[in-house]
Amino acid sequence: MSDPAPIDATLAALADPVRRRAVELLAERPHRAEALAVSPSTMSKHLRLLRQHDLVTEEHPPFDARVRIYALRSAPMADLRSWLAQTEQGWTQQLTAFADHLRDS
Repeated sequence: MSDPAPIDATLAALADPVRRRAVELLAERPHRAEALAVSPSTMSKHLRLLRQHDLVTEEHPPFDARVRIYALRSAPMADLRSWLAQTEQGWTQQLTAFADHLRDS
């Protein structure tokens, strides 16, 4: 991945344990904010940040515009998984080269 900005934003959004828990719950299925088990004002703050970093979407059902349903977006997490796989591959190559060097010494 050439542009680190999306990964940086995802990691920044996931730095807080409340936001990570919200992401875990939203990975199961979409939820209303109330289902995320923290105070409404606290959850509102965290969900706003997750929306700003494009990790979640917010929809209003047609029957009640006051209700907000949050769902996890898959693209940022897929980008993060890809970056982690690339990073792991680099570390594996370096550790293999180091082990080869030690064996040859």
